[in-house]
Amino acid sequence: MADLRPELHEEIDRMATEALAGLKEFLATYRHRLGPAARIAPYDEEPATEAEIEAMDEALEWLVQNRGRGISHDDVMRELGHK
Repeated sequence: MADLRPELHEEIDRMATEALAGLKEFLATYRHRLGPAARIAPYDEEPATEAEIEAMDEALEWLVQNRGRGISHDDVMRELGHK
């Protein structure tokens, strides 16, 4: 696999300043909580269900309609009642 760091740096450079805090929080969580679990998790060979495929298609369409802008971490936390 080619080194993805230059591409990732370019993506980060294009991000809005307010999105960077959420990205930083996500990366810290990923590194500490998901890293070990992801390394030992077995590969899921079960094919996606029709409902899962439909949900993924809807999510991708939502991202297209929102020009690739997701929901900010702060907005998600507020929606979940954590702020």
